[in-house]
Amino acid sequence: MATTRTATTHWEGNLLQGKGTVSLDSSKVGTFPVSWPARVEEPNGVTSPEELIAAAHSACYSMALSHGLAGQGHTAEHIDTEADVTLQPGEGITAIALSVKARVPGLSEGDFQAAAQNAKANCPVSQALAGVKNITLTAELL
Repeated sequence: MATTRTATTHWEGNLLQGKGTVSLDSSKVGTFPVSWPARVEEPNGVTSPEELIAAAHSACYSMALSHGLAGQGHTAEHIDTEADVTLQPGEGITAIALSVKARVPGLSEGDFQAAAQNAKANCPVSQALAGVKNITLTAELL
């Protein structure tokens, strides 16, 4: 069964001096300020589309890895994933660096690396971001 999630943005002003808010409507967990300076300078308590993409990618990747490991009969004690999304003004999102650290009892390093790469390839957010030419993964089994 397909699901749809909704977020909305309200924007005022031009790109450089304007500002807005993004609301996570489906979950109703909050409304967050967004601005151009938060994208290309210091965030200063304001989010950006790239940070929201990083959040989505790290969460999706962690779930995909957990699912893949379960399919092999392994349960992770924990999976910690960081996603760094790089925006190059004038070019767009040019890179995403995924970094995962996981503790999975009884899993070999080789099997972990294979599962990590498989999760990267099959995570729905990774697939949606396939237009980003440089998506890297560093995986560490603890």
